[in-house]
Amino acid sequence: MSTSLQKQVGQNIRRHREKLKISQEAFADSIGMHRAYYGAVERGLRNLTLRNIDRIAEGLKVSPADLFVDMTSNNRARRESS
Repeated sequence: MSTSLQKQVGQNIRRHREKLKISQEAFADSIGMHRAYYGAVERGLRNLTLRNIDRIAEGLKVSPADLFVDMTSNNRARRESS
């Protein structure tokens, strides 16, 4: 995953977690992930495996694809004009 993709996925994960109104630590614990590792995921510092993407998505009750959706208007506009 490129760094910008890692950051986008991390932002999406954070957004979904915040919708659930759960802390990073509580969420990481609920999916059996170390809180420091999970925090690095949200900051876009970790290159996730498919297994961890699935684990996080399941915990957030979203599809893995939802974690890759680009929510920024600038990036959406660039894709649409390509």
